Amino acid sequence: MRLLRPLPRKLTRPLSWLGVCAWLLTMGTLLREEFLRAAPLSLGTDLSRFGSSATWKGVYYRGEKIGFMVGQTLPQGDGYELQEEGQLQITLMGMGTAAKIRTSVRVDAAYSLRGFDFSLDPGTGAVKVKGELQGKSLQLEVTTPGGTRRETRELADVPVLGLNLPRRLATEGLETGKRFDISVFDPATLSNAPMTIEVKEREIVRAAGRPTPAFRLETRFAGIQATTWITDVGEVVKEESPMGLVVVKETQERATAMAMSREIRADMIEAAAIQPEGKSKIDDPTQIDYLELKITTPSPITGPDLQGAGQVVNGDVFELRDSSKTPLERAGDHARWLAPERLIESDAPEIRAEAEKAVAGVQGTRARAERLVRHVNALLEKKPTVSLPSALEVLRTRVGDCNEHTALYVAMARSLGLPARIAVGLVSLRGAFYYHAWPEVWVEETAGRGRWIAVDPTLNQFPADLSHVRLARGGLEQQTAILPLVGQTKIAVLEMQMAEGAVPMLVGQEASAQARPIEMTLPSRLGGPKSCWVRPGSGR
Repeated sequence: MRLLRPLPRKLTRPLSWLGVCAWLLTMGTLLREEFLRAAPLSLGTDLSRFGSSATWKGVYYRGEKIGFMVGQTLPQGDGYELQEEGQLQITLMGMGTAAKIRTSVRVDAAYSLRGFDFSLDPGTGAVKVKGELQGKSLQLEVTTPGGTRRETRELADVPVLGLNLPRRLATEGLETGKRFDISVFDPATLSNAPMTIEVKEREIVRAAGRPTPAFRLETRFAGIQATTWITDVGEVVKEESPMGLVVVKETQERATAMAMSREIRADMIEAAAIQPEGKSKIDDPTQIDYLELKITTPSPITGPDLQGAGQVVNGDVFELRDSSKTPLERAGDHARWLAPERLIESDAPEIRAEAEKAVAGVQGTRARAERLVRHVNALLEKKPTVSLPSALEVLRTRVGDCNEHTALYVAMARSLGLPARIAVGLVSLRGAFYYHAWPEVWVEETAGRGRWIAVDPTLNQFPADLSHVRLARGGLEQQTAILPLVGQTKIAVLEMQMAEGAVPMLVGQEASAQARPIEMTLPSRLGGPKSCWVRPGSGR
Protein backbone atom coordinates (compact mmCIF):
# COMPACT_ATOMS: atom_id res chain seq x y z
CA MET A 1 0.00 0.00 0.00
CA ARG A 2 1.43 3.39 -1.02
CA LEU A 3 1.04 5.91 1.82
CA LEU A 4 2.37 8.99 0.03
CA ARG A 5 1.53 9.90 -3.55
CA PRO A 6 4.33 12.07 -4.98
CA LEU A 7 3.43 15.36 -6.59
CA PRO A 8 4.08 15.60 -10.35
CA ARG A 9 7.49 17.01 -11.34
CA LYS A 10 5.74 19.77 -13.33
CA LEU A 11 4.55 21.13 -9.98
CA THR A 12 7.46 20.34 -7.67
CA ARG A 13 10.11 21.95 -9.89
CA PRO A 14 8.49 25.42 -9.90
CA LEU A 15 7.80 25.14 -6.18
CA SER A 16 11.47 24.41 -5.63
CA TRP A 17 12.37 27.60 -7.50
CA LEU A 18 10.27 29.61 -5.07
CA GLY A 19 12.21 28.00 -2.24
CA VAL A 20 15.44 29.19 -3.80
CA CYS A 21 14.10 32.71 -4.29
CA ALA A 22 12.78 32.91 -0.74
CA TRP A 23 16.00 31.57 0.75
CA LEU A 24 18.08 34.03 -1.22
CA LEU A 25 15.99 36.96 -0.03
CA THR A 26 16.65 35.91 3.55
CA MET A 27 20.27 34.86 3.24
CA GLY A 28 21.17 37.56 0.74
CA THR A 29 19.76 40.26 2.99
CA LEU A 30 21.47 38.72 6.00
CA LEU A 31 24.76 38.67 4.15
CA ARG A 32 24.36 42.26 2.97
CA GLU A 33 23.02 43.72 6.20
CA GLU A 34 24.82 41.73 8.83
CA PHE A 35 27.66 39.69 7.42
CA LEU A 36 28.93 42.50 5.22
CA ARG A 37 28.36 44.92 8.08
CA ALA A 38 30.53 43.00 10.49
CA ALA A 39 33.21 41.93 8.04
CA PRO A 40 32.59 43.11 4.48
CA LEU A 41 33.06 40.25 2.06
CA SER A 42 34.89 41.08 -1.10
CA LEU A 43 35.85 39.09 -4.13
CA GLY A 44 38.95 40.24 -5.93
CA THR A 45 40.14 38.40 -9.01
CA ASP A 46 43.74 39.40 -8.23
CA LEU A 47 44.79 38.81 -4.64
CA SER A 48 48.52 39.15 -5.26
CA ARG A 49 48.57 42.71 -3.89
CA PHE A 50 47.94 41.39 -0.37
CA GLY A 51 51.28 41.03 1.38
CA SER A 52 52.56 38.78 4.14
CA SER A 53 50.88 40.93 6.81
CA ALA A 54 47.40 40.38 5.33
CA THR A 55 44.75 38.65 7.44
CA TRP A 56 42.84 35.72 5.90
CA LYS A 57 39.48 34.41 7.09
CA GLY A 58 37.23 31.50 6.21
CA VAL A 59 33.46 31.92 5.83
CA TYR A 60 31.27 29.05 6.99
CA TYR A 61 27.57 28.28 7.01
CA ARG A 62 26.59 25.66 9.59
CA GLY A 63 30.07 24.22 9.52
CA GLU A 64 30.46 24.16 5.72
CA LYS A 65 32.95 26.40 3.88
CA ILE A 66 31.18 28.84 1.54
CA GLY A 67 33.82 31.53 1.07
CA PHE A 68 36.87 33.44 2.25
CA MET A 69 38.12 36.97 2.75
CA VAL A 70 41.44 38.75 2.99
CA GLY A 71 42.25 42.20 4.39
CA GLN A 72 45.14 44.52 5.08
CA THR A 73 45.83 48.00 6.51
CA LEU A 74 48.10 50.37 4.57
CA PRO A 75 49.48 53.79 5.64
CA GLN A 76 48.01 56.66 3.58
CA GLY A 77 49.16 60.22 4.28
CA ASP A 78 48.24 61.05 7.86
CA GLY A 79 45.88 58.10 8.10
CA TYR A 80 45.27 54.63 6.76
CA GLU A 81 43.48 52.71 4.02
CA LEU A 82 41.73 49.51 5.09
CA GLN A 83 41.22 47.03 2.24
CA GLU A 84 39.25 43.81 2.19
CA GLU A 85 38.37 41.34 -0.57
CA GLY A 86 37.02 37.82 -0.66
CA GLN A 87 34.65 35.29 -2.21
CA LEU A 88 31.27 33.80 -1.35
CA GLN A 89 29.95 30.91 -3.44
CA ILE A 90 26.66 29.05 -3.06
CA THR A 91 25.08 26.25 -5.07
CA LEU A 92 21.30 25.82 -4.84
CA MET A 93 19.07 23.45 -6.82
CA GLY A 94 21.93 22.86 -9.24
CA MET A 95 22.44 26.60 -9.79
CA GLY A 96 25.53 28.47 -8.64
CA THR A 97 25.83 32.06 -7.47
CA ALA A 98 28.99 33.88 -6.42
CA ALA A 99 29.29 37.21 -4.64
CA LYS A 100 32.29 39.32 -5.63
CA ILE A 101 32.72 42.19 -3.23
CA ARG A 102 35.48 44.73 -2.56
CA THR A 103 35.62 47.29 0.24
CA SER A 104 38.17 50.06 0.80
CA VAL A 105 37.85 52.50 3.71
CA ARG A 106 39.92 55.68 4.17
CA VAL A 107 40.38 56.81 7.78
CA ASP A 108 42.46 59.28 9.81
CA ALA A 109 45.03 58.37 12.46
CA ALA A 110 42.23 57.66 14.98
CA TYR A 111 40.43 55.43 12.40
CA SER A 112 37.60 57.94 11.94
CA LEU A 113 35.89 57.64 8.57
CA ARG A 114 36.88 59.91 5.67
CA GLY A 115 35.58 57.97 2.69
CA PHE A 116 35.00 54.54 1.21
CA ASP A 117 34.63 52.52 -1.99
CA PHE A 118 32.40 49.44 -2.13
CA SER A 119 31.50 47.14 -5.01
CA LEU A 120 29.37 44.03 -5.34
CA ASP A 121 29.40 41.86 -8.46
CA PRO A 122 27.20 38.74 -8.67
CA GLY A 123 28.80 37.84 -12.00
CA THR A 124 26.69 40.08 -14.22
CA GLY A 125 28.51 43.37 -13.60
CA ALA A 126 29.53 45.33 -10.52
CA VAL A 127 27.45 47.88 -8.65
CA LYS A 128 29.84 50.40 -7.08
CA VAL A 129 29.18 52.75 -4.17
CA LYS A 130 31.59 55.61 -3.40
CA GLY A 131 31.26 57.82 -0.34
CA GLU A 132 33.10 60.94 0.85
CA LEU A 133 32.46 62.33 4.32
CA GLN A 134 32.78 66.03 5.12
CA GLY A 135 31.74 66.59 8.73
CA LYS A 136 28.29 64.98 8.92
CA SER A 137 27.62 65.42 5.20
CA LEU A 138 27.99 62.24 3.14
CA GLN A 139 28.45 62.54 -0.65
CA LEU A 140 27.26 59.31 -2.27
CA GLU A 141 27.88 58.07 -5.81
CA VAL A 142 26.24 54.85 -7.02
CA THR A 143 27.53 53.47 -10.33
CA THR A 144 26.23 50.57 -12.39
CA PRO A 145 27.12 49.63 -15.98
CA GLY A 146 24.03 51.64 -16.89
CA GLY A 147 25.17 54.94 -15.37
CA THR A 148 25.92 56.94 -12.20
CA ARG A 149 23.64 58.58 -9.64
CA ARG A 150 24.75 61.06 -6.98
CA GLU A 151 23.19 62.39 -3.81
CA THR A 152 24.12 64.13 -0.56
CA ARG A 153 22.97 62.96 2.85
CA GLU A 154 23.04 64.97 6.04
CA LEU A 155 23.61 62.54 8.91
CA ALA A 156 22.81 63.04 12.57
CA ASP A 157 26.11 61.49 13.65
CA VAL A 158 29.48 60.80 12.08
CA PRO A 159 29.21 57.13 11.05
CA VAL A 160 31.66 54.26 10.91
CA LEU A 161 31.73 51.30 8.54
CA GLY A 162 32.03 47.68 9.55
CA LEU A 163 35.58 47.60 8.27
CA ASN A 164 36.98 50.41 10.45
CA LEU A 165 34.72 49.79 13.46
CA PRO A 166 37.01 47.27 15.27
CA ARG A 167 40.05 49.56 14.97
CA ARG A 168 37.97 52.52 16.16
CA LEU A 169 36.84 50.58 19.24
CA ALA A 170 40.42 49.61 20.01
CA THR A 171 41.58 53.27 19.95
CA GLU A 172 38.86 54.12 22.51
CA GLY A 173 39.89 51.19 24.70
CA LEU A 174 38.28 47.79 25.20
CA GLU A 175 37.34 46.91 28.77
CA THR A 176 34.99 44.30 30.15
CA GLY A 177 31.62 45.89 30.92
CA LYS A 178 32.08 48.85 28.57
CA ARG A 179 29.22 49.80 26.25
CA PHE A 180 29.29 51.64 22.92
CA ASP A 181 26.42 53.22 20.97
CA ILE A 182 27.69 53.94 17.47
CA SER A 183 26.11 54.99 14.17
CA VAL A 184 27.08 52.48 11.45
CA PHE A 185 26.69 53.08 7.71
CA ASP A 186 26.12 50.01 5.55
CA PRO A 187 27.21 50.59 1.92
CA ALA A 188 25.41 47.42 0.83
CA THR A 189 22.00 48.87 1.76
CA LEU A 190 22.94 52.59 1.78
CA SER A 191 21.45 52.87 5.25
CA ASN A 192 22.68 54.41 8.50
CA ALA A 193 21.54 52.88 11.79
CA PRO A 194 22.63 52.71 15.44
CA MET A 195 24.61 49.75 16.75
CA THR A 196 24.84 48.76 20.42
CA ILE A 197 28.05 47.02 21.50
CA GLU A 198 28.69 45.45 24.90
CA VAL A 199 32.22 44.31 25.79
CA LYS A 200 32.23 40.98 27.66
CA GLU A 201 35.06 38.93 29.13
CA ARG A 202 38.39 38.27 27.45
CA GLU A 203 38.53 34.71 26.10
CA ILE A 204 40.99 32.45 24.30
CA VAL A 205 39.92 31.84 20.70
CA ARG A 206 41.51 29.33 18.34
CA ALA A 207 42.41 31.30 15.20
CA ALA A 208 44.85 30.52 12.37
CA GLY A 209 46.02 27.44 14.23
CA ARG A 210 46.97 29.19 17.46
CA PRO A 211 45.25 30.35 20.68
CA THR A 212 44.51 34.09 20.62
CA PRO A 213 43.26 36.23 23.55
CA ALA A 214 40.33 38.43 22.44
CA PHE A 215 37.42 40.33 23.96
CA ARG A 216 33.98 38.87 23.27
CA LEU A 217 31.62 41.59 22.02
CA GLU A 218 27.82 41.25 21.88
CA THR A 219 26.45 43.52 19.15
CA ARG A 220 22.94 44.48 18.12
CA PHE A 221 22.31 46.15 14.77
CA ALA A 222 18.96 46.44 12.94
CA GLY A 223 17.49 43.97 15.42
CA ILE A 224 20.19 41.37 14.74
CA GLN A 225 22.37 40.08 17.57
CA ALA A 226 25.86 38.79 16.79
CA THR A 227 28.99 37.81 18.71
CA THR A 228 32.45 39.06 17.71
CA TRP A 229 35.88 38.39 19.18
CA ILE A 230 38.33 41.32 18.85
CA THR A 231 41.92 41.66 20.04
CA ASP A 232 43.33 44.65 21.94
CA VAL A 233 44.56 46.17 18.66
CA GLY A 234 41.19 45.85 16.92
CA GLU A 235 41.68 42.69 14.87
CA VAL A 236 38.56 40.56 14.36
CA VAL A 237 39.49 36.89 14.84
CA LYS A 238 36.02 35.37 14.83
CA GLU A 239 32.37 36.27 14.39
CA GLU A 240 29.19 34.26 14.80
CA SER A 241 26.03 35.49 13.11
CA PRO A 242 22.40 34.31 12.93
CA MET A 243 21.47 31.13 11.08
CA GLY A 244 24.91 29.61 11.47
CA LEU A 245 27.14 32.09 9.62
CA VAL A 246 30.68 32.09 11.04
CA VAL A 247 33.81 34.03 10.02
CA VAL A 248 37.11 32.92 11.55
CA LYS A 249 40.78 33.87 11.06
CA GLU A 250 42.73 31.18 9.21
CA THR A 251 45.92 30.63 7.28
CA GLN A 252 45.79 31.62 3.60
CA GLU A 253 45.84 28.01 2.46
CA ARG A 254 42.97 26.96 4.71
CA ALA A 255 40.90 30.09 4.06
CA THR A 256 41.00 29.71 0.25
CA ALA A 257 40.27 25.96 0.26
CA MET A 258 36.68 25.72 -0.98
CA ALA A 259 34.32 22.77 -0.64
CA MET A 260 30.57 22.26 -0.24
CA SER A 261 28.65 19.07 0.43
CA ARG A 262 25.33 18.00 -1.01
CA GLU A 263 23.79 18.12 2.44
CA ILE A 264 24.49 21.83 2.91
CA ARG A 265 22.99 22.66 -0.50
CA ALA A 266 19.64 21.21 0.49
CA ASP A 267 19.86 22.59 4.02
CA MET A 268 20.32 26.15 2.79
CA ILE A 269 16.96 26.16 1.04
CA GLU A 270 15.06 24.93 4.07
CA ALA A 271 16.94 27.04 6.64
CA ALA A 272 14.51 29.96 6.43
CA ALA A 273 11.29 27.92 6.39
CA ILE A 274 8.60 28.52 9.01
CA GLN A 275 6.37 25.48 9.56
CA PRO A 276 2.86 26.68 10.51
CA GLU A 277 0.82 25.20 13.32
CA GLY A 278 -2.89 24.42 13.22
CA LYS A 279 -5.22 21.82 11.75
CA SER A 280 -5.49 23.45 8.33
CA LYS A 281 -2.68 22.91 5.84
CA ILE A 282 -2.04 25.30 2.95
CA ASP A 283 -1.63 22.98 -0.02
CA ASP A 284 -2.46 25.40 -2.86
CA PRO A 285 -2.51 29.11 -1.88
CA THR A 286 -4.04 30.09 -5.24
CA GLN A 287 -7.28 28.36 -4.20
CA ILE A 288 -7.70 30.28 -0.92
CA ASP A 289 -10.39 32.98 -0.63
CA TYR A 290 -9.71 34.02 2.99
CA LEU A 291 -6.79 33.33 5.33
CA GLU A 292 -6.35 34.19 9.00
CA LEU A 293 -2.96 33.69 10.64
CA LYS A 294 -1.48 34.25 14.08
CA ILE A 295 2.15 35.35 13.76
CA THR A 296 4.20 35.32 16.96
CA THR A 297 7.56 37.13 17.03
CA PRO A 298 10.05 38.08 19.79
CA SER A 299 8.80 41.68 19.60
CA PRO A 300 5.43 42.85 18.20
CA ILE A 301 5.26 43.66 14.47
CA THR A 302 3.77 47.15 14.11
CA GLY A 303 3.58 50.05 11.68
CA PRO A 304 1.47 51.32 8.78
CA ASP A 305 3.15 48.97 6.30
CA LEU A 306 1.16 46.06 7.71
CA GLN A 307 -2.21 47.46 6.64
CA GLY A 308 -3.81 47.62 3.19
CA ALA A 309 -3.67 45.78 -0.13
CA GLY A 310 -5.95 43.02 1.19
CA GLN A 311 -4.22 42.72 4.57
CA VAL A 312 -5.65 43.74 7.96
CA VAL A 313 -3.59 43.25 11.13
CA ASN A 314 -4.87 43.37 14.70
CA GLY A 315 -2.13 42.62 17.20
CA ASP A 316 -0.60 39.32 16.10
CA VAL A 317 -3.57 38.27 13.93
CA PHE A 318 -3.25 38.75 10.16
CA GLU A 319 -6.38 38.64 7.97
CA LEU A 320 -5.72 38.21 4.24
CA ARG A 321 -8.19 38.72 1.40
CA ASP A 322 -7.95 39.10 -2.37
CA SER A 323 -6.31 42.52 -2.86
CA SER A 324 -8.00 42.94 -6.25
CA LYS A 325 -11.46 42.87 -4.61
CA THR A 326 -10.98 45.25 -1.71
CA PRO A 327 -13.15 48.42 -1.51
CA LEU A 328 -12.09 51.30 -3.75
CA GLU A 329 -10.15 54.17 -2.15
CA ARG A 330 -9.45 57.76 -3.08
CA ALA A 331 -6.24 58.05 -5.07
CA GLY A 332 -4.46 60.40 -2.67
CA ASP A 333 -0.91 61.60 -3.26
CA HIS A 334 1.13 58.86 -4.92
CA ALA A 335 4.06 61.04 -5.98
CA ARG A 336 6.40 59.01 -3.76
CA TRP A 337 5.50 55.80 -5.58
CA LEU A 338 6.02 57.36 -9.02
CA ALA A 339 9.45 58.91 -8.43
CA PRO A 340 12.75 57.22 -9.39
CA GLU A 341 15.02 55.96 -6.62
CA ARG A 342 18.68 54.96 -6.41
CA LEU A 343 18.07 51.39 -7.60
CA ILE A 344 14.59 51.92 -9.09
CA GLU A 345 15.60 53.91 -12.20
CA SER A 346 12.12 54.52 -13.59
CA ASP A 347 13.34 57.66 -15.39
CA ALA A 348 15.90 55.72 -17.47
CA PRO A 349 15.06 55.72 -21.21
CA GLU A 350 15.79 51.98 -21.41
CA ILE A 351 13.27 51.21 -18.65
CA ARG A 352 10.60 53.39 -20.27
CA ALA A 353 11.17 51.84 -23.70
CA GLU A 354 10.86 48.28 -22.35
CA ALA A 355 7.71 49.19 -20.41
CA GLU A 356 6.08 50.78 -23.46
CA LYS A 357 6.97 47.69 -25.47
CA ALA A 358 5.39 45.46 -22.84
CA VAL A 359 2.01 47.25 -22.81
CA ALA A 360 1.79 48.18 -26.49
CA GLY A 361 -1.85 48.08 -27.54
CA VAL A 362 -3.12 47.49 -23.99
CA GLN A 363 -5.62 49.98 -22.54
CA GLY A 364 -6.62 50.52 -18.92
CA THR A 365 -4.45 50.62 -15.80
CA ARG A 366 -5.50 47.15 -14.61
CA ALA A 367 -4.78 45.48 -17.93
CA ARG A 368 -1.45 47.28 -18.27
CA ALA A 369 -0.42 46.32 -14.72
CA GLU A 370 -1.20 42.68 -15.46
CA ARG A 371 0.61 42.73 -18.80
CA LEU A 372 3.73 43.98 -17.00
CA VAL A 373 3.57 40.98 -14.64
CA ARG A 374 3.52 38.55 -17.58
CA HIS A 375 6.25 40.47 -19.41
CA VAL A 376 8.71 40.65 -16.50
CA ASN A 377 8.13 37.00 -15.62
CA ALA A 378 8.94 35.89 -19.16
CA LEU A 379 11.79 38.37 -19.61
CA LEU A 380 14.05 37.26 -16.75
CA GLU A 381 16.00 34.04 -16.49
CA LYS A 382 15.33 32.52 -13.08
CA LYS A 383 18.68 32.38 -11.33
CA PRO A 384 19.63 32.92 -7.67
CA THR A 385 21.77 36.02 -7.08
CA VAL A 386 23.37 37.84 -4.16
CA SER A 387 23.33 41.39 -5.47
CA LEU A 388 22.13 44.96 -5.11
CA PRO A 389 19.05 44.72 -7.34
CA SER A 390 19.21 47.74 -9.65
CA ALA A 391 16.28 47.80 -12.11
CA LEU A 392 18.47 49.08 -14.93
CA GLU A 393 21.03 46.36 -14.30
CA VAL A 394 18.31 43.71 -14.19
CA LEU A 395 17.03 44.89 -17.56
CA ARG A 396 20.56 44.65 -18.95
CA THR A 397 21.38 41.20 -17.57
CA ARG A 398 17.83 39.73 -17.64
CA VAL A 399 18.77 37.43 -14.77
CA GLY A 400 17.65 37.29 -11.15
CA ASP A 401 15.48 36.03 -8.33
CA CYS A 402 12.47 37.62 -6.60
CA ASN A 403 14.39 40.81 -5.70
CA GLU A 404 15.36 41.45 -9.33
CA HIS A 405 11.84 40.67 -10.64
CA THR A 406 10.35 43.08 -8.11
CA ALA A 407 12.80 45.92 -8.74
CA LEU A 408 12.31 45.76 -12.51
CA TYR A 409 8.51 45.58 -12.27
CA VAL A 410 8.32 48.57 -9.92
CA ALA A 411 10.59 50.67 -12.14
CA MET A 412 8.67 49.79 -15.33
CA ALA A 413 5.30 50.45 -13.69
CA ARG A 414 6.39 53.87 -12.42
CA SER A 415 7.73 54.78 -15.86
CA LEU A 416 4.21 54.23 -17.22
CA GLY A 417 2.61 56.39 -14.53
CA LEU A 418 1.44 53.41 -12.44
CA PRO A 419 2.31 53.97 -8.75
CA ALA A 420 4.18 50.91 -7.49
CA ARG A 421 6.15 49.88 -4.38
CA ILE A 422 8.12 46.94 -3.00
CA ALA A 423 6.63 44.58 -0.40
CA VAL A 424 8.63 42.03 1.59
CA GLY A 425 7.46 39.34 3.95
CA LEU A 426 6.39 35.70 3.78
CA VAL A 427 4.79 33.41 1.21
CA SER A 428 3.57 29.83 1.51
CA LEU A 429 5.37 26.99 -0.27
CA ARG A 430 4.52 23.30 0.18
CA GLY A 431 2.85 24.02 3.51
CA ALA A 432 5.70 26.16 4.95
CA PHE A 433 6.33 29.91 4.86
CA TYR A 434 9.46 31.42 3.30
CA TYR A 435 10.77 34.97 3.02
CA HIS A 436 9.91 36.64 -0.29
CA ALA A 437 9.61 39.99 -2.15
CA TRP A 438 6.89 41.18 -4.54
CA PRO A 439 5.39 44.46 -5.87
CA GLU A 440 2.19 46.31 -5.06
CA VAL A 441 0.69 48.44 -7.84
CA TRP A 442 -2.05 51.10 -7.69
CA VAL A 443 -4.83 50.34 -10.16
CA GLU A 444 -7.34 53.09 -10.88
CA GLU A 445 -10.81 51.62 -11.43
CA THR A 446 -12.83 54.85 -11.73
CA ALA A 447 -11.87 58.53 -11.93
CA GLY A 448 -9.85 59.32 -8.80
CA ARG A 449 -10.57 55.97 -7.12
CA GLY A 450 -8.74 52.67 -7.14
CA ARG A 451 -6.92 50.12 -4.97
CA TRP A 452 -3.46 48.73 -4.22
CA ILE A 453 -3.08 45.23 -5.66
CA ALA A 454 -0.37 42.77 -4.64
CA VAL A 455 1.17 41.12 -7.71
CA ASP A 456 4.04 38.67 -8.17
CA PRO A 457 6.07 38.68 -11.41
CA THR A 458 8.38 35.99 -10.02
CA LEU A 459 5.45 33.56 -9.77
CA ASN A 460 3.52 35.09 -12.70
CA GLN A 461 0.55 35.95 -10.47
CA PHE A 462 -1.94 38.78 -10.96
CA PRO A 463 -3.10 39.29 -8.28
CA ALA A 464 -0.70 37.55 -5.89
CA ASP A 465 -2.22 34.68 -3.91
CA LEU A 466 -3.39 35.20 -0.34
CA SER A 467 -0.36 33.53 1.27
CA HIS A 468 1.70 36.69 0.62
CA VAL A 469 2.06 38.12 4.15
CA ARG A 470 3.56 41.60 4.07
CA LEU A 471 5.89 42.60 6.93
CA ALA A 472 7.46 45.74 5.44
CA ARG A 473 7.55 47.95 2.35
CA GLY A 474 10.52 49.51 0.61
CA GLY A 475 14.06 48.76 -0.56
CA LEU A 476 16.96 47.06 1.19
CA GLU A 477 17.06 49.53 4.07
CA GLN A 478 13.41 48.76 4.91
CA GLN A 479 13.79 45.02 4.32
CA THR A 480 16.20 44.80 7.25
CA ALA A 481 13.14 45.10 9.50
CA ILE A 482 12.36 41.42 8.89
CA LEU A 483 15.84 40.15 9.82
CA PRO A 484 15.18 39.82 13.57
CA LEU A 485 12.33 37.45 12.71
CA VAL A 486 14.59 34.88 11.06
CA GLY A 487 14.47 31.67 13.08
CA GLN A 488 12.27 33.23 15.80
CA THR A 489 8.84 33.42 14.18
CA LYS A 490 5.88 31.09 14.76
CA ILE A 491 2.79 30.95 12.54
CA ALA A 492 -0.56 29.33 13.30
CA VAL A 493 -3.34 28.97 10.73
CA LEU A 494 -6.48 30.13 12.55
CA GLU A 495 -8.94 30.00 9.66
CA MET A 496 -8.83 29.22 5.96
CA GLN A 497 -11.65 29.42 3.44
CA MET A 498 -11.27 27.91 -0.01
CA ALA A 499 -12.56 29.64 -3.13
CA GLU A 500 -15.84 28.44 -4.55
CA GLY A 501 -15.27 25.43 -6.77
CA ALA A 502 -11.70 24.87 -5.53
CA VAL A 503 -10.40 21.32 -5.91
CA PRO A 504 -8.16 20.25 -3.01
CA MET A 505 -4.71 18.88 -3.83
CA LEU A 506 -4.43 15.23 -2.89
CA VAL A 507 -1.28 14.60 -0.88
CA GLY A 508 -0.66 11.60 1.36
CA GLN A 509 -3.39 9.41 -0.13
CA GLU A 510 -4.31 7.71 -3.36
CA ALA A 511 -6.21 9.92 -5.77
CA SER A 512 -9.84 9.07 -6.45
CA ALA A 513 -10.98 7.90 -9.85
CA GLN A 514 -12.37 11.37 -10.54
CA ALA A 515 -9.15 13.18 -9.69
CA ARG A 516 -7.34 14.69 -12.67
CA PRO A 517 -3.62 15.47 -13.00
CA ILE A 518 -2.60 19.07 -12.32
CA GLU A 519 -2.04 20.88 -15.59
CA MET A 520 0.26 23.87 -15.92
CA THR A 521 1.35 25.97 -18.87
CA LEU A 522 4.94 27.17 -18.63
CA PRO A 523 5.53 30.33 -20.69
CA SER A 524 8.74 30.52 -22.71
CA ARG A 525 11.32 33.15 -21.82
CA LEU A 526 11.39 35.98 -24.33
CA GLY A 527 14.45 35.93 -26.55
CA GLY A 528 15.42 32.33 -25.85
CA PRO A 529 14.30 28.73 -25.84
CA LYS A 530 14.47 28.18 -22.08
CA SER A 531 11.38 27.96 -19.91
CA CYS A 532 10.95 29.99 -16.73
CA TRP A 533 9.45 28.12 -13.82
CA VAL A 534 6.36 29.57 -12.18
CA ARG A 535 3.84 28.51 -9.60
CA PRO A 536 0.29 28.12 -10.98
CA GLY A 537 -1.38 31.52 -11.34
CA SER A 538 -4.48 32.39 -9.39
CA GLY A 539 -6.55 33.04 -12.48
CA ARG A 540 -8.36 35.83 -10.73
